[in-house]
Amino acid sequence: MIRYLTRRLLLFIPTLVIISLLAFVISVNAPGDPVERMISLSASDGQGQININESGQRAYWRKKLGLDLPVFYFSVRPGSEPVALRNFYDAAERNSVQRLSQISGNPKTTLQFHQARLNLLKSVSGKDSLSNILFTDVHALKYATTVESINNRLTRIRAIAGSNQFANSHVHEPLASVESGLALFIRENETYNNYIPVFSFNARNQYHRWVFGDGNPVTGKGSVHSAGIIRGDFGLSYLNRQPVSGVIAEKVGWSLFFALFSVLIAYLVSIPIGVWAGAKPGSRFDHVSTVTLFVLYSLPSFWLATLLLMTFANPDMLHWFPASGIKPVIGYPNDAGILEKFRLSLPYMILPLVCYTYSSFAFLSRTLRVAVLENMSQDYIRTAMAKGLPFGTVVFRHAFRNSLLPLITVFANVFPLAIGGSVIIETIFTIPGMGFETVHSIQNQNYPMIVAIFTITGFLTMTGYLISDILYAFADPRITFEKR
Repeated sequence: MIRYLTRRLLLFIPTLVIISLLAFVISVNAPGDPVERMISLSASDGQGQININESGQRAYWRKKLGLDLPVFYFSVRPGSEPVALRNFYDAAERNSVQRLSQISGNPKTTLQFHQARLNLLKSVSGKDSLSNILFTDVHALKYATTVESINNRLTRIRAIAGSNQFANSHVHEPLASVESGLALFIRENETYNNYIPVFSFNARNQYHRWVFGDGNPVTGKGSVHSAGIIRGDFGLSYLNRQPVSGVIAEKVGWSLFFALFSVLIAYLVSIPIGVWAGAKPGSRFDHVSTVTLFVLYSLPSFWLATLLLMTFANPDMLHWFPASGIKPVIGYPNDAGILEKFRLSLPYMILPLVCYTYSSFAFLSRTLRVAVLENMSQDYIRTAMAKGLPFGTVVFRHAFRNSLLPLITVFANVFPLAIGGSVIIETIFTIPGMGFETVHSIQNQNYPMIVAIFTITGFLTMTGYLISDILYAFADPRITFEKR
């Protein structure tokens, strides 16, 4: 058993690497700019150190999110692309430089020309009289992506400056620098560099930082912005700038509660029904239970949830239970203990637990029925019956134990369900669990939360199957993982 567990745990490593790679690819290629999302949340949220200006905020968030690093351990880029391209905080500015580098093929002259554009913009900014007449064209020049659009802007700027002596005296030198830089940019044409790949190895990169953090990869000491997902740090939520791990810790409790209790109730109901139906096939109990459970299984969860709300949480019909939430609107009393809190929340749990469990009855009971029916025809059952053992003892002590394997397999799904929650049920009943949080994150493009749920669910799925394998050996002595 020890050798088998060691081998399975070692297989976790490549599997987790693949899961982390898939999650990282999703986060990197997710639409939208995370820096812009962070800046647009709110200008003042108590983090005064970052509310300097727009450029300063972009620099701050790119460093905090690790976007100033290369994407992976190795990278391939065209020879025309400047190495410093990833250091541009403004996405539009970065796109302009990248497009111009493809036109020129010479990264050095491209950066020189762009720096001349920035100097021209700097000479105009902060001067009201100049900004009123030149800022629009100079600002547009900074983001121009074609030689034609650049020439058009330069022509307008030169015409405006020529008609205003004050403007001409201030922008003459930087404007001449831009024009000479453009001439060099056009003359030093090396478009063949677009087809020459340049390979580089990056010890510090976004993937390494995402997995191991920005401190010591083993101990995590020295981390500033990220401790890495191996230490439970999944980054910041785009919705409130709070750590994703903290949001999950806050929400996972209710999903875990409903997952465990629904499985417990489903097993308590399904096991007796399945065992008795398998022990007496063709009986009236077998027929009635089969029809009843399959009718329940055919009902969609969203339909039954809506029906229960309209029937038992409706002031016009039977207002027995609250319609949404998991506790009173005014909250728990300050001096309430655990039992008191449970009593106050119990009415809120009844309808969701019904929706969580009913669909499992048919699947579990029919699975167990087939297993018991198969074991009841075995020789050891006939031997036990011939010895005069009571029928109930034979069924529950012998046939039932050897029919546990399908139930153990189903039990493995509890772990990913605990972190994923039930999207439909939690949304309908407004349960603040992981299912409701998943829907909210998808609607608001909160990709760090989505990636975290994806990663943790994959890990818990592997853990669930490993626990199932261990339980197989305890349930059935014939199963052994020792090498023979």
